[in-house]
Amino acid sequence: MEFLKAYPDIDLRMVLTDRIVNLLEDHFDLAVRIGELPDSSLVATRVGSIHRVVCGSPAYFAERGALKSPRELGTHDCITFEWLMSANPWTFTMGKSDVSVAVHSRLIVNTAEAAIDAAIAGLGITRVLSYQIANALRAGALAVVLQAFEPAPWPVSLVYTRGRLLPLKLRAFLDFAAPRLKARISERAR
Repeated sequence: MEFLKAYPDIDLRMVLTDRIVNLLEDHFDLAVRIGELPDSSLVATRVGSIHRVVCGSPAYFAERGALKSPRELGTHDCITFEWLMSANPWTFTMGKSDVSVAVHSRLIVNTAEAAIDAAIAGLGITRVLSYQIANALRAGALAVVLQAFEPAPWPVSLVYTRGRLLPLKLRAFLDFAAPRLKARISERAR
């Protein structure tokens, strides 16, 4: 919104999707990618990193107990956001190795918002990206557990196609958005 106010002569089309789009075929100038980037012809500007978090409502943890180890997940109801995690198992880092832990996915959803809403309602524990629950954490609606066992964070990058000349509207957006995204991601990572 700030960009549109600062650049009244530029029009935008914003598509929110969890799938990886082909910038050329789908006619996108830019994408935000979360995760390791495969080798490609795309240009990437890294703006930060995002952690995966396991969370639930304080009421759920009061009733069922807080988790101290990923192995305890088998005795809890889980809400799986299928883009981020498989329904069974979930992977954690224990020591220097990755460990798969079987979970009972009582509810499987295809959006982070649905997983978060179900967790806030006390239906179970979910695993989403840290920025997705920032507001719920601040409001006390969710609590994070098992932070010490989360894998390394995923990088967040702005990606665009390599070309001879970068369109002025794309250069303006990159110059405007990259520092703001870096600041917001680093603020939410704390």
